[in-house]
Amino acid sequence: MKRTSLQRLDIVTLFPAMFEGPLSESLLGKARERGVVQLFIHNLRDFSQDLKHHKVDDRPFGGGAGMVIQAEPVYQALGHIEKAGRSRFSKHAKPYVVFLSPQGRPLRQKVAQELSEKPWLVFLCGHYEGLDERAMRYIDEEVSIGDYVLTGGELPAMVLADVVIRLVPGVVKELTSIEQDSFQNGLLDHPHYTRPAAWRGQKVPEVLLTGHHEKIQDWRKQQATAATKKKRPDLMKKRRVL
Repeated sequence: MKRTSLQRLDIVTLFPAMFEGPLSESLLGKARERGVVQLFIHNLRDFSQDLKHHKVDDRPFGGGAGMVIQAEPVYQALGHIEKAGRSRFSKHAKPYVVFLSPQGRPLRQKVAQELSEKPWLVFLCGHYEGLDERAMRYIDEEVSIGDYVLTGGELPAMVLADVVIRLVPGVVKELTSIEQDSFQNGLLDHPHYTRPAAWRGQKVPEVLLTGHHEKIQDWRKQQATAATKKKRPDLMKKRRVL
């Protein structure tokens, strides 16, 4: 059965200008130009009920430091996106909403692969002390890019967008380059070499110059395993468990 793949990504943020460079250059920019994936950036302040200041946050009930993103602007933004996106999907289609949060599921290659097979994604960038818990009912999943806290969800959203979109068929020209990526098969990638064959007294491994495909593949598997054992022994433990 043919897998579905990402067609549209909407990102809701307080700082839309942050996305202009990272998502407009390189492979992601080309994918957008070719229409492989549609990408839309939405300013959360556009959905504020405060028409004068476009405020979307308020003080937390019960006291405490910091501010909390209100539920209503999030609700309005997601409703607007859902309505607008139905021109590409069926009238009953709903996007899969991901909240970028330190409390979310850790980002792994498997997570990226799963998300790349969702036809329609929405990334909601967190800020301040978080999101009013009542809005969490409209979130399908929380994802974290690491056990640390950033100033907001914009950088994690860029990372997640990059790792997800590059897995969409047609974004990366050569499928084999994805299949051999680090983590794609539970191992790190093998070493790579290019011309010249000899550089400052260092030579390219002889096997890579033979043109013998099977021997080269065996060498690469051995090198990938060795690199993983040396640099990420935790990954080797997981492979043994599986």
